[in-house]
Amino acid sequence: MPAPQYATDREPCIPVLFLNGRQEYLGWRDVLLHAHLIQDLALPLPPAASGVLRLLVAMSARVSGLDAQAEGRMTARQWAQRRRDLLKNPAGFDPDAVHGYFDRYIWDLFHPQRPFLQDPRLAAQCEKRAGVNKLVFGRPEGNNLSWLSVHTDTDPQPVPSEQALWHLLIHHYYGAAGQCSARTVDGRTLANAKAGPLRSTLSFHPLGRTLYETLLAGMPKPSRLWPDAEDRCPWEEPLSVPDPDPDSGPDPDAAPPPVSSPGRLLTGRSRHAALLIPSADGRQVTDAYLTWATQKKLPALDPYLIHHVHTGQNVTQRHTARPADADRALWRDLDALLLAGDEDGRKRRTGKAGLAYSVQRPDAFTTLNDLPPDLRAALRVRVYGFDQDDKTLNRTWYTALTPPIWSWTQEHDPAAAERIAECRKAAEEIGQLLDTVSKSAWSQVTSPAGAKTGRQPRHLSPWTRTARTLYWPRAETTFWALLDDTARPAHAAFTADAVHALRTATRPAIAQHFRAAEAIAHAVADLRDHRP
Repeated sequence: MPAPQYATDREPCIPVLFLNGRQEYLGWRDVLLHAHLIQDLALPLPPAASGVLRLLVAMSARVSGLDAQAEGRMTARQWAQRRRDLLKNPAGFDPDAVHGYFDRYIWDLFHPQRPFLQDPRLAAQCEKRAGVNKLVFGRPEGNNLSWLSVHTDTDPQPVPSEQALWHLLIHHYYGAAGQCSARTVDGRTLANAKAGPLRSTLSFHPLGRTLYETLLAGMPKPSRLWPDAEDRCPWEEPLSVPDPDPDSGPDPDAAPPPVSSPGRLLTGRSRHAALLIPSADGRQVTDAYLTWATQKKLPALDPYLIHHVHTGQNVTQRHTARPADADRALWRDLDALLLAGDEDGRKRRTGKAGLAYSVQRPDAFTTLNDLPPDLRAALRVRVYGFDQDDKTLNRTWYTALTPPIWSWTQEHDPAAAERIAECRKAAEEIGQLLDTVSKSAWSQVTSPAGAKTGRQPRHLSPWTRTARTLYWPRAETTFWALLDDTARPAHAAFTADAVHALRTATRPAIAQHFRAAEAIAHAVADLRDHRP
């Protein structure tokens, strides 16, 4: 009986939406061959789509010649001109280059020596399998309850191979930190994994009119800061042994290869290792090994993340990615995308710990001004977020899409960019003040003794929770209106929204609590008396 196979470059594993409205599943190879006819990816799992897009950008760099190491170092000007020339080609990527690239490597999900994005040595290095429910996000495993699916840990059901690929990518990019399956390498057994490179982050991607434009627009620019070491994606690494050798595994104390761009930057920073166990025909995955891949950090600034720059910290802690927050609307991040540098401190903010930081635009956005004018005018931004904690808790994932915004950038319309930043800042200030006054009012009504001593409730009060829920959707409507009405003061507009939200949230309490009316009146006065 032939060994199970699932060649991801040819098997229908990536759902896409064509320009004519047709949705279809394609392999990696056909996605690039038809990229100029595809409108967008159609993966139902946002963190998987985030990983797929990074892999496709790395593959596109190889087949397009935009990989600076393909033909020696290019200058930034040469690179930008080559990208503009490619964008003029209505036929998309060169088919011969695409086929030549995919023919060179192994894409089989179940290959005995080189399973795609997996380590075959885990079968000998791990005593126990993790189980298919551990592989699939949202399924219960161990003693966890079943919240997101009808599956049970006592009767794990196989997952289709294409979906197993999606979840494999989520583990590589957003995998958990902490306890994992024990893995023995060179006589040393470890059962602790580090968090994935994108864990709990918010990912921003320029979105063109076709997937072809999206991949080229989102290509990281070449930089002399990257090391001269040969840049490889995981599937491009040489096959060192004819059979998986459990004694030649990675040394957990050894320094990993230096991060280079775009291959290792976009596809080679995983800290998790996996090995999928297929069904006899390769159409399904029935089990999996999931464990650690390296104990060392792979420091790099992902080109699709907004970074907070803490100038007072040491080099390793200076940049932190903006976290994903399902309760935070996308418009509150617009100014971070539209404003350029931070030389004059206009984007300096203060974090929860009271430490000042500046905001750095995603690196992939720094070359968008070199694109043709018609593409710049049409560019939108696709956002993928996975709201997680730093360790193991997964809250929810989500995606969002902006309108065309590049005409509002600081480089093209400084007044519009500054107005957006002004309105975002005013909305944030009033939102924080609303939290403060609503907490204080609640404390005065329910715990007068605590209010006199100045103690604030540790958790959100019911008034604060309801007022916040009412304020932010209303503030979003006001935000977009203020962009057209530039003469209207932003603080006054958002203050009116906060007052309306507070009064609506506390209206039932006036009839229920003796002191409520007075406390609410003071809170409203504090909102109206606030000056920026």
